[in-house]
Amino acid sequence: MEIDVNQSTQDSQASDKKSSGNALQRMLQPSSIAIVGASSDLNKVSGRPLKYLLDKGYKGAIYPINPRTQDIAGVAAVPDIASLPMGVDLAVVVLPAEQIEATVIELGKKKVPVAVVFASGFGEMGPEGKAMEASLQQAAEKAGIRILGPNCLGLFNAFNRAIATFSQYADGEMSAGPVGFISQSGAFGTAICALSRARQMGFGFFVNTGNEVDISVMELMQEMLALPELKVCSGYLEGLHNGHALAGVAEQAMQLDKPIVLTKVGRFGAGARAAASHTGSLAGEDRVFDGLVQQKGIVRARNEEHMLDIVEVLLHCERPGGKNLAIITQSGGAGVLLADRAEEVGLNVPALSETTRKAIAQVIPGFGATGNPVDVTAQFVAQPSILTESTIIALNDPDIHVGVIWLQLMHGFTDKLLEVFAEIKSRVQKPFVVVWVSASEKAITGLRERGIVVFRNGDAAVDALAAVAQYAQARRRWTLDSAQKQPGITKQPRPSRVGEGKPVPTLQALALLKAFNIPSADAELATSARAAVEIAKRVAPSGAVALKIESMDVLHKTDVGGVVLNLSTEDTIGQAFSDITERVKKAKPEARQDGVLVQAMSSGRVEFILGLKRDPVFGMVIMMGLGGVWIEVLKDVVFCQCPVTPAEAAEALERLKGAALLEAFRGQPAVNKDALIKAIVNLSQLGKACEDWLSELDLNPILLSEHGLVAVDVAMVA
Repeated sequence: MEIDVNQSTQDSQASDKKSSGNALQRMLQPSSIAIVGASSDLNKVSGRPLKYLLDKGYKGAIYPINPRTQDIAGVAAVPDIASLPMGVDLAVVVLPAEQIEATVIELGKKKVPVAVVFASGFGEMGPEGKAMEASLQQAAEKAGIRILGPNCLGLFNAFNRAIATFSQYADGEMSAGPVGFISQSGAFGTAICALSRARQMGFGFFVNTGNEVDISVMELMQEMLALPELKVCSGYLEGLHNGHALAGVAEQAMQLDKPIVLTKVGRFGAGARAAASHTGSLAGEDRVFDGLVQQKGIVRARNEEHMLDIVEVLLHCERPGGKNLAIITQSGGAGVLLADRAEEVGLNVPALSETTRKAIAQVIPGFGATGNPVDVTAQFVAQPSILTESTIIALNDPDIHVGVIWLQLMHGFTDKLLEVFAEIKSRVQKPFVVVWVSASEKAITGLRERGIVVFRNGDAAVDALAAVAQYAQARRRWTLDSAQKQPGITKQPRPSRVGEGKPVPTLQALALLKAFNIPSADAELATSARAAVEIAKRVAPSGAVALKIESMDVLHKTDVGGVVLNLSTEDTIGQAFSDITERVKKAKPEARQDGVLVQAMSSGRVEFILGLKRDPVFGMVIMMGLGGVWIEVLKDVVFCQCPVTPAEAAEALERLKGAALLEAFRGQPAVNKDALIKAIVNLSQLGKACEDWLSELDLNPILLSEHGLVAVDVAMVA
């Protein structure tokens, strides 16, 4: 019977979260809030949540809990938790760490679904704090209450003015925009909120998850995506514990066409230190994370400014139909810089069609440029229609998908230029942004009021457009993949007599590859020199063979002299058998030798590598890249989560720095990419089918040619 190998886990998670979903909804949109430990001094941390609720006009019920007063700022105080009405939506706990667990238990008795815990002094403080955190988690589970935090800044909903935070960010204006933002960092998260406000792009929702003893970023992202008020979700991550949850959220976002933009730090942190394969040694959390988010259509931002740039373009621009950029500028030098950056980040700057160039030539001065970039010169200041018409003509070119307009200064012409850009926006269907160097605040505000995204420098604009084009491409690919759903994948049992962490015998590994239609060179095992000669006649009747040591104690055969290539005579084959066994015995005397593998020699133009690894965060992942002996040096690889679709595999190949080697060059034909994509898809399905027991697998090298491919070496570890 064919089953989805993840289904039981997903069913269990769905059951666990069914009741918690309602709790998170009530947390994000509370109609009543209790403040445990509320101070009558509204300037204190413990007084600010009530101050902000009152200042911002929260309309729900508020229950400040303070046994020493009957009234705080005109709101009736409650002496203790026991005096609360049943089922308050949200509790904000502003007590020290040592009082949190008992407080949570009491809140559970009053059926409060969620408690926001500000207090620090938990897991971030070392072993003792971690023990307190574990105890709090157990107590909360027993009490039936969810925890946001501890050590967090809380949250706000700018739509209904539910301000459950002590952050000074809430002192300022809180406009409700269609963006949800979740941060694992409190201070940095509110700094990003402040940057957003400075751009006149308010966040509708903000949540800081703190230590994440319970409620996680991915759970909250799932809830935010479902909110009709939001069009884009964004987040700041310092770590990730559940890669499957991230993939599920990405799928939900694609279904809703609500982009997710994430900034994740730790890009160059330590990855896997000890691994049995190239795949294992190259698979660090961030490298795999980066591959998964690109595979699943999540947009990754380098930093907070880049994240807000992308969010702003996603909010105000239509999705581009491709990656071809038109550049319209008043400066030839600026145009060249923009073009250079565009190609660097994956956009194309194609030459405009002859028809388009002729039309632009009728508009701009003779000393301008009609190619791409289009240089309209400073003459447009005296005749604004030059900029208007040339931009519209360029964007109407059928090979152009998105545009950027560059200008500088022009303070005395702000009003007229605002009219020009508004007219362009009304007359074109394709997205565009403006780069206005040294623009006045009036110009920036005026453009934003008209729904036109404006940048202060070219790199930021091009980088944001590239990210949005990447999302649009991923959405198109997802739509195609959704119409071609893959069947379920049958689980594969662990090979017989293979223990956990042990190598899988080569012949068993090759049989598994064959079962999943992954081409590999014919091979048999010889236990004597004479047997090696006879096997060579069968596996390569008219060609050469390779001999390789077969030992479960030797993972890297070449390191111990265990490989000899291009053998074509009986004498050389017999001698090679003896030489290999002797070299391995000297290099690794404790290794048990099972024999020598006799394998047909294969040929190909490009050496490639495919690998699998069971990642503790992301599950089974597949690696692909340029292979051979240079794999650890060049490290030109990309990762995807298993299984992958043909479209995902094709796009992943495009991300390789050496992707051009797969194409025709210097009289050499292109490799058979269709065969390679099929092998990637099949291997990813093998990985998913063996996820319960397979640890690592390397196919290196795989020899690629215009005719197809063949895997000539396999290393598989259970």
